[in-house]
Amino acid sequence: MLRFISCFLISVFITTSAFAQAGYRVKAGDTLRIEILEDANLNRTVLVLPDGSINFPAVGTMRASGRTVDAITSTLTNALAPNYASTPNIYVSVDKLAPVPAPRPRVAATPKPPVMTNIFVMGEVNTPGSLEVKPGITLLQAIAASGGLTRFAAEKRIELRRTDPKSKSEVIYKFNYKNPRDTNSIAGNTVLGRGDVVVVPTRRLFE
Repeated sequence: MLRFISCFLISVFITTSAFAQAGYRVKAGDTLRIEILEDANLNRTVLVLPDGSINFPAVGTMRASGRTVDAITSTLTNALAPNYASTPNIYVSVDKLAPVPAPRPRVAATPKPPVMTNIFVMGEVNTPGSLEVKPGITLLQAIAASGGLTRFAAEKRIELRRTDPKSKSEVIYKFNYKNPRDTNSIAGNTVLGRGDVVVVPTRRLFE
């Protein structure tokens, strides 16, 4: 009588637990608890292997990952039924869930160095030569980056020399530093490109 009550209570507990887990699909790393009321010697906890399988006595290897506990119970029942006079009462529950892997630490992306371009400033500036600058630099900014104009600079006759990459021909644009509104002058905010040459001539005697 006592054994019957014990079995009944275990049955109720396991059934309730199984009902709560009915919709859950087992995955690799989970631990399953398998109970057989007719043969307690087979009761055990099994780990779902990385390939999604479990191994159980008298059944062998069977797939568990991606299946519900009800589906696993049904497979075990069908496999073990020939060993018993009547259909065994088998209960499967998820004992432990697979551990959640720790998130990978975020590695800060190495900032890419800015794309640079080369221009040249020659003549009457305080620091003539090649400038390695960020794209978008203007004519006035290039003159400032070269230390500004010297007192001998022909401010009205500054030239921007640009070579056409296809024809290889050079085009000369005039820039009047003293009068930006000069209709024959390009603007001071003209954006320079790779290989552009800014030439600041020397002022003439009475210029």
